[in-house]
Amino acid sequence: MKLNYHHLYYFWQVAKSGHLTRTAEALHVSQSSLSQQIRQLEDRLGQALFIREGRQLHLSEAGRLAFDYAETIFTQGEELSALFAEGGHAHREVVRVGAVATLSRNFQEGFVRPLLGRDDLDLILQSGGMDDLLRRLSAHKLDVVLSNQPVRGDSEHPWRSQRLARQPVSLIASSQLSPPPVFPDGLSGHAFILPGAENATRHAFDQLCSHYRFSPKIAAEVDDMAMMRLLARDTQHIAVMPPVVVRDELHNGTLKDYGALPGVWEEFYAITIQRRFESPSLKALLTRSEDALLD
Repeated sequence: MKLNYHHLYYFWQVAKSGHLTRTAEALHVSQSSLSQQIRQLEDRLGQALFIREGRQLHLSEAGRLAFDYAETIFTQGEELSALFAEGGHAHREVVRVGAVATLSRNFQEGFVRPLLGRDDLDLILQSGGMDDLLRRLSAHKLDVVLSNQPVRGDSEHPWRSQRLARQPVSLIASSQLSPPPVFPDGLSGHAFILPGAENATRHAFDQLCSHYRFSPKIAAEVDDMAMMRLLARDTQHIAVMPPVVVRDELHNGTLKDYGALPGVWEEFYAITIQRRFESPSLKALLTRSEDALLD
């Protein structure tokens, strides 16, 4: 049997609204008729396209894939008109990347760099808290979440954490500091900019200080790496961070890496969910070398 595009169109409209009743009213059809045609489409495809939670409809994994195809199919007329009338754009693959708000922007850029400038692809970048990002990942609204810590999946949440890269955490400060700070000697007169208390890097740094019986003077505790970068650049304090965060400042000489801290690392993870349908573009991103990501 051939695909019924009338059924597919109704599915597309419901998928966009997330609500069966409102869609039925907008299309001037009965709710029962709309439900029946979507069930016929699901029977034809052999896949459940929606996860029903009360009155709300959420796309399943197969539904997200079907929606992407439907989005392509039902925008072709508009694209064709725009192509001849105004020079429109061809359909592009969609890759949705989420990142925890505190993650290095330089690392995020390095991760998505191969996708930038591609005419056949739409790249969507979103940031937020880990809980919210994982909910979006589970709802197939994101393809991957970038984080500096792994998460453990279970039967209800089949999350997978893949370590993408790891690099030492260093003492980063103005290139004009004299004498150069060396851990642990020679640091008593300096103040530190440290990650927040819940950060894994902070825990490792605290353990290192405890081992050497060193009590750092703390100027600021900062969760956001972008803010740490600014404070390191605009003060004479010493920041404890991975060099990738201040890559540009290290290259132009504004800041200097005064050495890696022994046993203190920043790790970067890609969190995905088990899928039957995987994006080829995302799969290519996840197989890149550590050097390529941190360069």
